[in-house]
Amino acid sequence: MEVGNRTILNEFILLGFTEDPQLQLILFGIFLMVYLLTLSGNMTLMILIRIDSRLHTPMYFFIGNLSFLDFWYTSVYTPRILVNCISEDKRISLAGCGAQFFFSCVVAYTECYLLAAMSYDRYVAICNPLLYSGIMSTSRCTGLIAGSYAGGFLNAIAHTANTFRLSFCGKNIIDDFLCDVAPLLKMSCTDTQVYEKVLLGMVGFTVLSNILAILISYFNILVAILRIRSTSGRRKAFSTCASHVISVLFFYGSMLFMYSTPSSTFTPTTGKVASLFYTVLNPLLNPLIYSVRNKDVKEAFKKAIQRIWPHG
Repeated sequence: MEVGNRTILNEFILLGFTEDPQLQLILFGIFLMVYLLTLSGNMTLMILIRIDSRLHTPMYFFIGNLSFLDFWYTSVYTPRILVNCISEDKRISLAGCGAQFFFSCVVAYTECYLLAAMSYDRYVAICNPLLYSGIMSTSRCTGLIAGSYAGGFLNAIAHTANTFRLSFCGKNIIDDFLCDVAPLLKMSCTDTQVYEKVLLGMVGFTVLSNILAILISYFNILVAILRIRSTSGRRKAFSTCASHVISVLFFYGSMLFMYSTPSSTFTPTTGKVASLFYTVLNPLLNPLIYSVRNKDVKEAFKKAIQRIWPHG
């Protein structure tokens, strides 16, 4: 489509990581293995939480939903990465780019809200242990999850609509493996000043408000832990929060690095590394974070294995 002397783009070419055929095959094997491990890890955690009655608690209810989001998130990107590694046709339509962008926004924004809800759960568990079961009732937990998804979808609709109202022209080559804000902005032939202000307001409000909620929860948790006299009691209280803290640091660390890098210093390599971490590696790490040091999950896993192979 032409407007004046400019051709409006309706498809893009995702260059991916390399044009070397041999290296592409190696990367295909690596990403396929990571993808299968991510799917199996998150699926295993969801199944264990579902079938083991000891894991039917608010904390594991939230962890199960986090695993579902990671399962979904890695499936938004990794199949496309695998296709690009073995196919010479690296084109993606404008509609396909928009769909990928939308679903990734849904998961990312939902996870922002979910991590805040999980921090509130830990706050109640440590600061009000006697009232925990009453405060974190089934209806409240369901409401927090529903609110997280609602916030994720509403933000994703606004974010996607704001991005794809722009017109794209010039070279249709994206030196990346996904459709993201930075490469799309470079191809925009529409004034992006209003867009960037709206984007900054949306992402800034969502991220900062959720980080603030997490910080307030953990400030109160820290105060409560410091009041515990016994060292073992402090260690036990801290261990219930450690996995969540690590998840928060990984998620927000990579996200803030990605979106806080000035466009003048942003390079394709920087973008690929940051994007790779929060789209492919983070969904793989979360099931490990919540299972490796978790006795309840380990025992549930052993119990499930004994059911499958009773004489093993």
